[in-house]
Amino acid sequence: MKRRKVASMLALAVLSALVERPMHPYEMAVVLRERGKDEDMEIKWGSLYTVVRNLARHELIEQVGTQRDGRRPERTVYRLTAAGRAELLDWIRELIAWPTAEHPRFRAGLSVLAVLHPDEATALLRDRLTRLREGIAAAGAALARHRREVPRLFLIEAEYDMAIRVAEADWIEALLAGLETGTFPGLADWRAFQERQPPGGTA
Repeated sequence: MKRRKVASMLALAVLSALVERPMHPYEMAVVLRERGKDEDMEIKWGSLYTVVRNLARHELIEQVGTQRDGRRPERTVYRLTAAGRAELLDWIRELIAWPTAEHPRFRAGLSVLAVLHPDEATALLRDRLTRLREGIAAAGAALARHRREVPRLFLIEAEYDMAIRVAEADWIEALLAGLETGTFPGLADWRAFQERQPPGGTA
C-alpha cells in the first residue's frame, strides 16, 4: 500500500467533498455529516482542522478566499488542487482494487473464544446473532426507503455493509448449529478442558 502524505480517512473524505466545490472547514464538516461519512469510515471530527492544514501544507488543497457570515469569524475557503485530485483518484483506486487485512473486533474475540466455556460462548454467539438480525432488519428497511429517492451508485456502500452483516449472521447460525447439536469438532475436549478449570475462570 502506498504511503500517503496525509493518511487519515478524514483526509480522503475532505478531498472527496472538495471535488464538488470549494468549501471552508465548517461547511466540509456539515456536508460530510449529512452524508453519513462517519458511518463509512473512521472519522475523528476534532482532527478536521489539523487534517485541512496538513492537506494544504502538502499542496493537495489550497486557499481560494475567505467568507464571513454575519458576525461569525472569517472562514478560509479551500479548493482541490490538481495534485489533490490525483491523490484522491489514486487513493480510491487503491482502496477498491486491493484487499487489505482489516482487524474487526469480532475476529479478535473469536481468536480467544476457547478461553470461555462452550456453553457461555454459545449463549454469547446467540445474543450476537439476535442483535445482528435486528440490525439487518432495520438497515434493510432504511436501504429500501433510500432506494426510492437515491441512485444506487450512492448506496453501494450500504449494500456492501448489508452483505457483510448477512454473511456474518449466516456464518454464526452455522457455527451455533454445530455447537448446539454437539457436532462441532473438538467440542467435548473444549468442554472437558473448561470444566477442569477453577471457578471464576482459567488458572
